[in-house]
Amino acid sequence: MATLVPPSPRHPPGLIPSGQLWLPRAGLSACLRGAMVRSTVGYSLGEEQRINRFPATPLCSLSWWFQGGSEAMVADRPDTMPGLQSQREAYPGRWVLAGPHTRPSSSYCAAPTHAMMVMFMPDALHLLTGLEPETLTDRLVDAQTILPPDWIAMCNAVQHQTDDAARIECLEAFLEPLWQACRPTQVLQAQRYSDWALHLAQRAAMSAPGRSLRQLERRIKRWAGLPMRELRGFGKAEQAFFDTIAADAAQGHVKWADVAAGAGFSDQSHLCRVTRRITGYAPQALYEGIVGEEAFWAYRIWAQ
Repeated sequence: MATLVPPSPRHPPGLIPSGQLWLPRAGLSACLRGAMVRSTVGYSLGEEQRINRFPATPLCSLSWWFQGGSEAMVADRPDTMPGLQSQREAYPGRWVLAGPHTRPSSSYCAAPTHAMMVMFMPDALHLLTGLEPETLTDRLVDAQTILPPDWIAMCNAVQHQTDDAARIECLEAFLEPLWQACRPTQVLQAQRYSDWALHLAQRAAMSAPGRSLRQLERRIKRWAGLPMRELRGFGKAEQAFFDTIAADAAQGHVKWADVAAGAGFSDQSHLCRVTRRITGYAPQALYEGIVGEEAFWAYRIWAQ
């Protein structure tokens, strides 16, 4: 059974506790990173609070909406984050499959919304479905046009469960026998990005003839959708994120130079560039958003 991460006692006052993080059962820990669930049903939100901010990610995801809906927000320029006046686009289907994203994204919920996003390790999704994450990179796709028929039946079954625990149980019951049948002989249980990227490189080196650097890079990109260089960048950024949360909890403030050094960045400016590329914000602005703005709920639930 998946585990619901309990709310943090340090949840910022004044922000609604609408986001939940579910971690997968042990048998699926190398397949799923987790599930994010959010419901704003029953809450009164201002316009800014209806925005959802998400970082770039090496993960693939499958999303459901049980009540209400979301629209993708389109930035006015590639180097900016969208705001309330930005263009919005409808998502492509009832259930949306997303590939790895090299840029941050935002969505807007006009009405109270209850939704779930399940995050797959991209190499696991490849083994489970035969889909190549490289073809999904930076794309949102109508799941009904691309997933196998048994997956569509599962999506429909999840849609009609009565609560979030039952929805995740339904998903896991479907995935576990499939994953046991196709998973690699040796799988990595820890899912920090840096560990996963290293394990992926080791698998690539041992999985088939041809071990030149170009062949290994091609194999990794086919499985993960992104080159090893970008996967390593995500690993550093993730380490910086958790180091920031730890520093804030222990000291009540963050020294960005210490965070940069601890996560393996060359200096504070390097940390700032990578953070802005992955999240759309400089480290201090991101930190302030997490502790003070409803739109950053997806970041907060990982900090619990």
